Amino acid sequence: MKINNMNKNKLSPAQREEFLSILKNRFEKNMHRHKGLEWNKVQAKLEANPGKLWSLSEMEDTGGEPDVVELDKNTGEYIFYDCSAESPKGRRSLCYDHEALESRKEHKPKNSAMQMSTEMGIQLLTEDEYRQLQKTGKYDTKTSSWIITPAEIRELGGALFCDLRYNHVFTYHNGAESYYAARGFRGSLRI
Repeated sequence: MKINNMNKNKLSPAQREEFLSILKNRFEKNMHRHKGLEWNKVQAKLEANPGKLWSLSEMEDTGGEPDVVELDKNTGEYIFYDCSAESPKGRRSLCYDHEALESRKEHKPKNSAMQMSTEMGIQLLTEDEYRQLQKTGKYDTKTSSWIITPAEIRELGGALFCDLRYNHVFTYHNGAESYYAARGFRGSLRI
């Protein structure tokens, strides 16, 4: 589904209905990701939060295949993650953040993971969230995904990313200004 929004951050009624149908189908086909949760309650939250539904549509449009992975019992928020098998295609070849993007003298990528996630209204996964996602399936077996990097690492010019190889989640480091065709980022959204 590709949504070209005339009104930024808002879906038309037809787009909303089409997208809710996509999310419902994905939810029902992947019950192992959200055991015990009910679609009608998720849908009610989505319908009450059109801006968040727009952010989810951005996740979808860039290849993320968002799905519910958890209900935060403390806040009552449903947590969506990108659940595409590989790092979302529309979010690859990005350096880590705006500072890294600006530091490149030539061959700059089109954007950074942190900037793009902000524009979409989502958050990059933390290392713990990435590991939690991997408990629901096998993701990034051929690609990798930037994750939130601790300030002390970022201040020294580095950034972290993860992937799944040999049935094990690996966390690596790279210069924040680096970018690769097989590295993107996965996001999360709380509703």
